[in-house]
Amino acid sequence: MVVVADFSIENEIGANFIAGCDEAGRGPLCGPVVAAAVIFPNREIEIPVVIRDSKKMSAAQRAVAYDWITKNTIWATGQCTPAEIDELNILWASMRAMERAVAGLGQTPDTCLVDGNRVPAGLRGRAIIKGDAKSLSIAAASIVAKETRDKIMRELALEFPQYGWDKNAGYPTAQHLTAIEKYGITKYHRKTFGPIKERIKDET
Repeated sequence: MVVVADFSIENEIGANFIAGCDEAGRGPLCGPVVAAAVIFPNREIEIPVVIRDSKKMSAAQRAVAYDWITKNTIWATGQCTPAEIDELNILWASMRAMERAVAGLGQTPDTCLVDGNRVPAGLRGRAIIKGDAKSLSIAAASIVAKETRDKIMRELALEFPQYGWDKNAGYPTAQHLTAIEKYGITKYHRKTFGPIKERIKDET
């Protein structure tokens, strides 16, 4: 059975302003973790684009969806830097990024729907496992978070082109790992993440 994201969960709750929350960038070796919060103020609106789990969409589909979402919803992003990730660990940094995203909304949500199994301490709402495949609000947030982070990594790649961040988004691809061995680490790398931590250890 294929689960299609819709507004069933939002409509069951019945509140007017429900923020879907999701993050992008927990697995990469560098760059920030980025969260997004999205509220559909009108859940009766006709949606002419594909909105689903961003991981199941092509780059072209995400770009089109991002453009529509950011013009037709209430949305905001929040992030935690590599230094904050190293200080807090990636789980708590992701939670904080979600809190920052919700705080940045122009409308205080009645409640939040959070992808995963945990609601950040600073938010009120419901955690939904695989929520980006069930809730349109969460799916939209996943798209905004990923598009925002990918843009950040493309911009960082202009400063450090040798790591290929414009293509690998900071994930531990063979190219990225080879570049780390050859050129070392940058200020954008997460020093508590395996390959980076080992590199630092070997140099001390």
